[in-house]
Amino acid sequence: MTPILTVDAIHTFIGQFHILEGVSLEVPAGSIVALLGRNGAGKTTTLKSILGLTPPRQGAIVFDGVEIQGRPSYEIAAMGIGFVPEHRAIFRDLSVLENLKLAERNKGDLARKEQFIFELFPDLKRLIKLPGTNLSGGQQQMLAVARALVPDNRLLLIDEPSEGLAPVIIEAMMEAIRLLSAESTVLLVEQNFLVASRLAESYVIVDEGRSVRSGKMADLVEDQETIGRYLGAM
Repeated sequence: MTPILTVDAIHTFIGQFHILEGVSLEVPAGSIVALLGRNGAGKTTTLKSILGLTPPRQGAIVFDGVEIQGRPSYEIAAMGIGFVPEHRAIFRDLSVLENLKLAERNKGDLARKEQFIFELFPDLKRLIKLPGTNLSGGQQQMLAVARALVPDNRLLLIDEPSEGLAPVIIEAMMEAIRLLSAESTVLLVEQNFLVASRLAESYVIVDEGRSVRSGKMADLVEDQETIGRYLGAM
């Protein structure tokens, strides 16, 4: 499959700290790719580098055939990349509807997508007028994902969607991600290896700021040595 996203040997600094020291990956169009690694390995910084929130100083990032490193984040997002951040980051004092409306890139985006969104997350339709602070953790995560679906995003960067969720909610979130992957390509950061292994077709492992392994998820599941070496703390 043709990659919709290629990250080529990026180096990213946060202040004086050299966080990414050569991360490379490819995300084939229409796939789910899991970005794996221990805490602090550089997974979230990789997502933020793609979106321009922590711009890389070296290397190249190509989205749909266009180099995007060095562009402002709003311009990168407008090209069709959605971001679901760690810890959800919804507007807690705003209603579900207001959170979704704020995610519109163009007028009428929500009206065009609401049937799909509410089929994925029926709870949100029922809770449409409630403020974010009244939602459970799982419902807040649903809202965070739903916001990224409002505009026409061809690539979704999803950071730790199962974090802090009950097992039954994790199952519902996994099913939603499977369904939305029919509409958008997904690059998924997920600390829960079982969740990642059940969702993703391929993987990239980041260790100490470098990409060290990549391949088919089915092969990684059988590779206990690699799992123990790089993901043993997951």
